[in-house]
Amino acid sequence: MPYDDSVPPTRRARPLLLAAALAALCLTTVAGCGGSPDTTDGAGAGASPSATPTAPASPSPSPAEPLPRGPLTGRTVVIDPGHNPRNREHTEEINEKVDIGTGRKECDTTGTSTDAGYPEARFTLDVSHRLRELLQAQGARVLLTHDDDRPFGPCIDERARIGNEAKADAVVSVHADGSAVGNRGFHVILPAAVKGGGADTSKIVKSSADLGARIAGHFVRTTGSAPSNYIGGGTGLDTRNDLGGLNLSTVPKVFVECGNMRDPKDAALLTSATWRQKAAQGMADGIADHLKG
Repeated sequence: MPYDDSVPPTRRARPLLLAAALAALCLTTVAGCGGSPDTTDGAGAGASPSATPTAPASPSPSPAEPLPRGPLTGRTVVIDPGHNPRNREHTEEINEKVDIGTGRKECDTTGTSTDAGYPEARFTLDVSHRLRELLQAQGARVLLTHDDDRPFGPCIDERARIGNEAKADAVVSVHADGSAVGNRGFHVILPAAVKGGGADTSKIVKSSADLGARIAGHFVRTTGSAPSNYIGGGTGLDTRNDLGGLNLSTVPKVFVECGNMRDPKDAALLTSATWRQKAAQGMADGIADHLKG
């Protein structure tokens, strides 16, 4: 669930008609690679210091040992695990609003959970760790915006800023949705063309769309999950202009909503370690495909 949404995405879907690209990707493979959703953003950049709650600001680095050489050597990827497991203990701080370019939204949100209580924030951290390992195995330098190492957040503007300052070749924000029972599947959120108020996505719209389409194609093949049946018009791709983490990004970035935690069938997948590894693999393959271009 992207961090800065105050209204569930199920009531604001705007499909991007890239079905042809998705279909083509589902039939391709990536040399050298192995191998659903709540959208409240929580990432953004450009808020004034007084608008952003105080919390540790440095991203979580990759492990210190030397990376193996591989097809992604020299590339930097930032992974943004949605929400923070302790946001619920800091409601005052995360409710403070920050600038997202097109307006102001809450610093962060708590995210959703399965009916049995498995939190989205725990899901996103687990998948992000798996994704980091897969990308590092291919030589990529990987940063996490946080690693359960801070009391709350980061705020949505800081999440975007981390990717920008790292000059990342790709940023992926990992989420899971909280929609109605029967709404199933994954979707990938792409940045809309936004300019003004400190936001300008004009230079990343095309590259982000390519990143998102490649992730969607590989995610289908690797996980066996279908694109969302309630967002994206069957393509699994959705374009939005209300997420600070996308509006404020100056590098290619997408959100991946891996499934609906409130649907029992999707929840069974999201709580499976085996499936989470497949989800990480699908994202890793899509990122690698995009970076190798």
